Amino acid sequence: MRYLAILTVKNEAAFLLDWLAHHRAVGFTDFLVFSNDCSDGTDAMLDRLQDLGQLTHLPNPGPWPRGPQWAALKAAERHPLMATADWVLVLDIDEYVNIHAGDGTLEALRAALPMASAIPLTWRLFGNCGVVRHVDQPVTTQFTRAAPRQMIWPWRAALFKTLFRNDGSYRKLGVHRPRNPDPARLPAQRWFGGSGRELPALYHRGRLFSPLGEDNYTLAQLNHYALGAMDSYVLKCDRGRANREAGAFDLSYWVERNFCAEEDHTIARLTDAAAALRADLRADPVLGALHDSALHWRLARFEALMAHEDYRGLFGRLLMTPPSRPLAPAAARFITDHARRAAERDAETNPDAPED
Repeated sequence: MRYLAILTVKNEAAFLLDWLAHHRAVGFTDFLVFSNDCSDGTDAMLDRLQDLGQLTHLPNPGPWPRGPQWAALKAAERHPLMATADWVLVLDIDEYVNIHAGDGTLEALRAALPMASAIPLTWRLFGNCGVVRHVDQPVTTQFTRAAPRQMIWPWRAALFKTLFRNDGSYRKLGVHRPRNPDPARLPAQRWFGGSGRELPALYHRGRLFSPLGEDNYTLAQLNHYALGAMDSYVLKCDRGRANREAGAFDLSYWVERNFCAEEDHTIARLTDAAAALRADLRADPVLGALHDSALHWRLARFEALMAHEDYRGLFGRLLMTPPSRPLAPAAARFITDHARRAAERDAETNPDAPED
């Protein structure tokens, strides 16, 4: 069985080895990685990993009408790895697949849901929780406090990325889900959430988030380390967003993701396997040197950004902002009721608008 992960990166060299080692331990067999505008050696590291047979690297230079990630996905649709993949998942460098079924691998998840044609993996937001400076350790061991298992607001806490069977049922890739379904194949679709429950047919055509307020993590989840250390977040704001050509991160992005309500160490079951794979990669003299260089680049870039008032101000606000408090259910439902009514009005006026 071939499992393909598709990734788009810019200036993420310090995290590449950890991310790759973890997802090899999970069971991905193939990696198609696009890079753009790198100044920290990410592209050189990907070239070396390709030389070692660890992944396939494709440069993704702009300009891009909708941002680098959308351009990468269009290129991925035509790549030979798509033709040979049985299952596909589009990921970001701050997303880590965390499977609770069986031995924690993709094969175990597939065995638990043998009838599934698609499995949306719901984000679990892991907060910053007061970590100020980046250290060279896997994010899975540094950040272990997360949003509650059941949240109603913000709805982004229930966003998912879709692991889907690559059987031609969908003709285009999307950031969160496959798109452009083949109408003739839709009746055969069966989507199962991380809860193990089958999802209604509306998920076959659209939908980007799992049922709100439910526990969507029984069999699997997607650990989302969107913030990292505070200095890393400043660099993330400098980098910009992957799925649009221009778009800033700010304190609102931080507040909607900095939840530290519950401990979650479930991903630790793969720590040893991932650490062994990471050590093998780190032992390569070229990769090791590139990794060290990336760490130095991050320090230097942060110092350069702190020479500007905008970034100093952002960093100061991060230091002053406590972890976000989950809303009480009544307050959350008040907001989601208004969001639902707005969505219904939008659907009436523009019924064919894509969700992704």
